[in-house]
Amino acid sequence: MTDKERIITAKEKQEDKTLDATLRPTNLKEFFGQQKIKDNLLIFMEAARQRSEPIEHVLLYGPPGLGKTTLAHIIAHEMGSSIRVTSGPAIERAGDLAAILTNLQDGDILFIDEIHRLNKVIEEVLYPAMEDYALDIVIGKGPSARTLRLDLPKFTIIGATTRYNLLSSPLRNRFGSTYRLDYYDQPEIEQILHRSARILAIELLKEACQMIAARSRLTPRVANRLLKRVRDYVQVKGDGKISPDLCAEALSLLDVDQEGLDTLDRKILEAIIQKFKGGPVGVNSIAAAIQEEEGTIEEIYEPYLMQLGFLMRTPRGRVVTELGYKHLGLEVPSELQSKLL
Repeated sequence: MTDKERIITAKEKQEDKTLDATLRPTNLKEFFGQQKIKDNLLIFMEAARQRSEPIEHVLLYGPPGLGKTTLAHIIAHEMGSSIRVTSGPAIERAGDLAAILTNLQDGDILFIDEIHRLNKVIEEVLYPAMEDYALDIVIGKGPSARTLRLDLPKFTIIGATTRYNLLSSPLRNRFGSTYRLDYYDQPEIEQILHRSARILAIELLKEACQMIAARSRLTPRVANRLLKRVRDYVQVKGDGKISPDLCAEALSLLDVDQEGLDTLDRKILEAIIQKFKGGPVGVNSIAAAIQEEEGTIEEIYEPYLMQLGFLMRTPRGRVVTELGYKHLGLEVPSELQSKLL
């Protein structure tokens, strides 16, 4: 099973595209969570409106599924601007970027997802566009080459990335505002689920909502995906109302436990305990034991297990914690504390 096939992956799946478009908030009042960012954006946008200027370039970063794309569309809606959407990998040549920029109008927003994947040549072309609203085009080659500067409309770039550390310093410095999106808390996820249930025209009982929220990994995209799967189950097996009993049956069928762990998450913990006596063990050995890529384990699985306190990285390797043993219903070994040092 790849990460894209997992029900609880925060990465966007093909099935999410229609769902996200349906459930995506269009203004900050409907956007639950990230309160500090919303407060800052309200002031930021109002000041730009009073000056009759486009907003400064904005950089949004954080784990996948937390609402970076949604916030970009909300900013465009609140500012009354048109938004053009692209991604770092889609802009392969300087000509691609030039075509996009020259077709923008004053006040338009260009949203670049996965902006950390822009190649360096494209970045160099982007710098004067962001700073001076100008595009430098090189005409010809060799000694006869000359540079032609084209004036661009005053536009705004909103960049989104899950890998802030991979952005070059010159590119980061050209954004006027930078915001980090953090994981939501359970009450915020419950608000999102109730709003989504209203849009989907399905009755979601309070206890069932809490059950889905607890398994959502504190990520709106995962919460909405689980809600959709549970809705399908109760439509077939029940009367269309999401009750706690039917919700529990649906989540059990999806093999998502009370903490939002699926089969692969538990497989990692079990492999460390059963094959390596709970650790410490290197990620390469774990990868070999469960037949998974090292990078996938480090970037996809480990962060959430560590966030829950089920796994710990030590100088000697990964160790399953007391909470991890208890979650799997296993006895905690007496020598565990020495392994964590």
